[in-house]
This record gives sequence, C-alpha cells and structure tokens, in this order.
Amino acid sequence: MSNKRPTRGTAVPSSRLSRLWHLGMASGSLAAGIGVKGLMELGRRDQESTPARIALSGPHAQRFTRRLARMRGAVMKMGQLMSMDGTDIFTPEAAEIMSVLRQSAEPMPLGQLGGVLNREYGKGWETRFARMHFTPIAAASIGQVHRAETRDGRQLALKVQFPGVRDSIDSDISNLSFLLRNFPLMPSGIDPAPLLEEARLQLHRETDYAAEADAMEAYADRVGDDPDLFVPRPHRDLTTECVLAMDFAEGEPVDRVMQGDYTRADRDRIAGLLAMLSFRELFEFGLVQTDPNFSNYLYDGRTRRVTLLDFGAAQAVAPQWVNTYRRMARAALEDDRDTLHEACATMGYIGDDTPARDVEEMIRLLLMSAEPIRHPGPYDFGASDLFERVYHRGRELFLDDRFRNTPVPGTLFLHRKFMGTFMLCRKLRARVDIGRMLADHL
Repeated sequence: MSNKRPTRGTAVPSSRLSRLWHLGMASGSLAAGIGVKGLMELGRRDQESTPARIALSGPHAQRFTRRLARMRGAVMKMGQLMSMDGTDIFTPEAAEIMSVLRQSAEPMPLGQLGGVLNREYGKGWETRFARMHFTPIAAASIGQVHRAETRDGRQLALKVQFPGVRDSIDSDISNLSFLLRNFPLMPSGIDPAPLLEEARLQLHRETDYAAEADAMEAYADRVGDDPDLFVPRPHRDLTTECVLAMDFAEGEPVDRVMQGDYTRADRDRIAGLLAMLSFRELFEFGLVQTDPNFSNYLYDGRTRRVTLLDFGAAQAVAPQWVNTYRRMARAALEDDRDTLHEACATMGYIGDDTPARDVEEMIRLLLMSAEPIRHPGPYDFGASDLFERVYHRGRELFLDDRFRNTPVPGTLFLHRKFMGTFMLCRKLRARVDIGRMLADHL
C-alpha cells in the first residue's frame, strides 16, 4: 500500500433534500454572479445580431463550480454540459473557472472510499494489491480514479463510484425538472421532460460499471491494433458494478497540449485523429462514445498515442440514424434543401405545422454549422468564429420561440459528440480537413 498521504475530500450528499439544497445554493451563486442585468439579458428577446457575453464574476463562478463539484452525480454532469465551451456565453475568466468541471470533482473522504472498497471487494481486499495510491489521479461526476498495482504485477486504474450517486440520479433529475418548471429558464412551449428522461437513462447506464466494461471491450475490438489510439482493457476479476478495473495509461488531457511544448503539427495531428475517429464511430463502428469531455482523451507525448477513456456513455446507433446522418451530410454538401428539410423532420426539429420561414431558418442554421465539411481543404478552427455565429443565431431563434419542437432525445447525445469534437479542434486551434474525412464515409 502507498504511504502517501491521501488528499482530504468532502462527503457526497445523498438525500434528495440535501442535494436540492446544494443545487439551490449553486443556482443562487450563478444568478448572483450574472446579476439583474444578466438575467434580463437571458430572459428578453434580443434584437441584436451578436448578443454580448454575460459577465459572471470570478467569486460567484467559483462558488457555483464548487457546489456542483461537491454534489457530483447528475447535477455535476449537467454542469459539465454548460462548461464544454463557456466562452460562447460567459466571460473568459468565468469560463476558465467553470472548466474545472471538465477536469475534476472533489474526491470523497478516505472513509467513504474504504467503505466502497470493503463493500465491493470484501474485507481484506488490500491483500490483492502490491500498491494502492489513495490520492485519486482523477475525480469526475460519477466516480474517482486510483492507480494500483496487483500482486501479479498488473498496472491498473481503478474507477471507484461515489457512494449513493446511482440512487440520487432520479432525485437529481427531479430537482432539475422542478427548477425548469418554476423558473423561466427555457422558452414557453418547450417541454424539457423527454430530454431530462433521456439524461436520466444515460446516467443510469453510466453508473453500471459492469456494462461499461462490456462497452469498453466492444469498442477496443473495433479500434483494434491502431498505432495511434489506445483503448484500455477491463480486468474482470477486479471489476464490479461500482469498481471498474482497467489498464493504466500514461498521458494528460488533450486540451493541455496547448500548454505544453507541442508544435502546430502535433495539434493538427491530434485533432485530426479524434475527428476521424468520430466519423468512424458513427459510420463504421455503429458504436459512439457520446461524452466528448476533453479529459476523456489522454495524450502521451512519448508514444504520440491518444488513449480513449470512459465508455459508460457509449451507445449503439441504429442503422436508420446512421442513414439519416449520411443523407443529411450529403445534402449539406450539395445544398439539397429538400433532403435537409426531411432530415430535420425525422429528427424532430420541425413538424408538419412549422411555418415555411422557420423551416428555412433551420436549414440556414444547419448549412452554417456544416461550414467545416463544406470548406475545401483543411479548415482552420483556430481562426474561425463559426461557434460564435452558430451560437448567437441559434440563441436568437430559441429565445424568439421560433422552434418549439422537442428533438428526438437519442439524437442529442450524437450532436453533443460531434459538437464536442469540433470544440476540441478549436481548443487546439487545429487545421483539419473535415470534408475529406467525411467524404470517405459517404
């Protein structure tokens, strides 16, 4: 066992009342940080073509982040969605603070950790390991990761689930639903219930580590012996529903490549690998890891290999959706508005009664979003303002109650995957020939 002093953590709140209290405090911090002017900006129908960013002060953003990090679970997961690219909404200072949600949660206290390991492995579990590092190397919304070495010399990463997180999912989603029903956070006519239900089901899948081990193996089989990509294999003898044992891999989150001694060519290569992988997942694998959190990709500068992590969010994609996305991509490339109209209807973005002018606005927004695949040659994500343009135009239409249809919930995680991949390309300020990569699958 490691004699290194473990990092002191905070207990995970478990009751619905305590979690609602933490959520209320977090929301209060966010509202206070935005202020009256910011709340008015969120609520009004903005007539400007480029709405200003919302100023969220550092101290309030820190309190908001700290509350969500203490809660872990479903609420923190939703906070991570907000922080994927906060530069579009918040000031750079606040976005940097909120990006902490992508990297880590607060670890649980050693007593809680020991309780989980005793319950999952039984008393005397320590004898199975030559070394165990009690200070986690990562902590996220569902669990924290510890490095360990078994008696037979295997170098492992153990993902240990926070106690009570699985049982709190339903109450967390119910609490979020309560806030959405009682505060004007969404335009009238939008029913968040189907989206929250899809999030609830997804989070339940993510807390089943035995199922994640199956997904990890299935994904590893599809990647095969790729020299540029590595998928850790699970170790079944040490994997339970709440502890996932896998190969340990060296590396750092890929977005930190911007802070290291890497060249433009390195950044272009990493972004290209992950963009190509996203297309392969949808069109070739039929299995998509739908959580593009930057920390789920580790880069090892020594081997120049990217490690892929966290397959609790892996989802099989039905052939009908693969075909829908293929048709939509072809239509975007060919400026085929009739087929784009059909795809929008299939995905639930528009209905039979949607006015023609709103259908045209949706098609324009899709074509704008497709700029990287329509661009000839490598697309320079670092020099592009595409995300700002898409965000601001989409927000104007959203706040103007132009689109009240609820998309098919299962498509949202696919959209998040591709948006997250493109955001990573921007974070790395990379040049990637997205059009050529996609063409290979059409």
